[in-house]
Amino acid sequence: MTWRKLLKAFPTVILVVDILIRIVSVAVVPRNRRPSSAMAWLMAIFVAPIPGSVLYGLLGSTKLPKDRRDKQREINSLILENTQGLDNRVPTDTQPPWFGTVVQLNRTLGAMPLIPGNTARLLPDYAGSIAAMTEAVDAAERYVHVEFYIFTRDESTFLFFDALTRAHERGVKVRVLYDHWATIRNPQGRVTRTWLRDNGIRFEEMLPFHPTKGMWRRPDLRNHRKIVVVDGDVAFTGSQNMTDPSYNKRGNIRRGLQWKDLMVRVDGPAAIGLNALFITDWYSETDELPTDAEAEPLVERRTGDDAYECQVVPSGPGFDGENNLRLFNALVYGAQERLIIASPYFVPDDSMLYAITTAAERGVDVQLFACEVADQFLVYHAQRSYYETLLRAGVRIFLYEKPIVLHSKHFTVDDDVAVIGSSNMDMRSFSLNFEVSLMVRGAGFVDQVREIEADYREKSHEITLAGWLTRPAPLQVLDNVARLTAAVQ
Repeated sequence: MTWRKLLKAFPTVILVVDILIRIVSVAVVPRNRRPSSAMAWLMAIFVAPIPGSVLYGLLGSTKLPKDRRDKQREINSLILENTQGLDNRVPTDTQPPWFGTVVQLNRTLGAMPLIPGNTARLLPDYAGSIAAMTEAVDAAERYVHVEFYIFTRDESTFLFFDALTRAHERGVKVRVLYDHWATIRNPQGRVTRTWLRDNGIRFEEMLPFHPTKGMWRRPDLRNHRKIVVVDGDVAFTGSQNMTDPSYNKRGNIRRGLQWKDLMVRVDGPAAIGLNALFITDWYSETDELPTDAEAEPLVERRTGDDAYECQVVPSGPGFDGENNLRLFNALVYGAQERLIIASPYFVPDDSMLYAITTAAERGVDVQLFACEVADQFLVYHAQRSYYETLLRAGVRIFLYEKPIVLHSKHFTVDDDVAVIGSSNMDMRSFSLNFEVSLMVRGAGFVDQVREIEADYREKSHEITLAGWLTRPAPLQVLDNVARLTAAVQ
């Protein structure tokens, strides 16, 4: 066949390929996928069949490789077996009537037991949180386990890194996990990796992407957890990364952006639950179970009015279901009087949107704290596309004033239950990120969160439906287009 005939046949070939892609995509894309996500992918493929199908091949699956999923199931089963005896709690008259079913839901999905006898103290100050974690590391006697999405040694974190060195030098086992892509792309990421090596501190990079070595998976799956555990008795978790509040990025520094986060220190047996989650991630990356943390000593349960029940709820693509989404929906439907949410990236799926708007329409006082400014263009505008629906349902929306990025991730249900952790209320956190959520039952802890919420309210401005509808038409179009891209999961 001559080149001229090939060129003549080329349009026909492209047309046939185009039609085949469209037909196959209709059969393949919707399988086991939420309708909104399937429609977004189909739209992308139908608008540009060849580029869209290539993109779907790269990003269409939210699953980890089979060997990683098998390892996750193995360690999940081990944790469930070793924590069976801790499930024997006695329900109290003070707990909400629906609370027990939420606890059982979490347990069924692979969470740790709900364990009483913990103290929990909120750490709303960025530098104060790092100082508290540093102090805990300096008191370590057996081991320190550190896991962060972004982990960089810089002017704001020098003290914490120095504490890790001191712990290592006195014989404490120090293990560090950080998300490979999120940390290495940070301006201080590679320097941090070199520092860890030079100081002999054991570390592993989570979810490294090396397709040339046979490690193929969706490249944007991330481990977004933030955990520090000291000797199995003290633990920290929440929204804050171990990095400067500007994230060391020139654009953020130029705009004056500073991240505001919320961490919680937990003393008591719930720390073992957070440590079990660290061990899960360590095992997934190394095939190694830390021997000094396999058999934890019996942790003393705290007593008194400031002792709370805590349940550690892991989620991510290593689980069969979207654990955090199911938990959040269950709690939203359980709310009777007040539901207050803080999420910097609020891009809910249909089930979450219906749960929140339904709560507002049945008379629950629903409030959402979000950001007036953000660092992620598409997510920021996608989030704004939901405000009209929320406002029409009666949800009150408060935008934290710039240049602060309110990065806290927590919510409270009535006066009884609070959740704090690393998970945003967006489709990425529900499907693509490994996250950790700590559910706490106790009026005293909810009171602590209420004080934080009151501070947010003073530093935010409330938007109204009438005012929101007057924003420029081009912005409304941009918000709606960004919403479509957010559904491509």
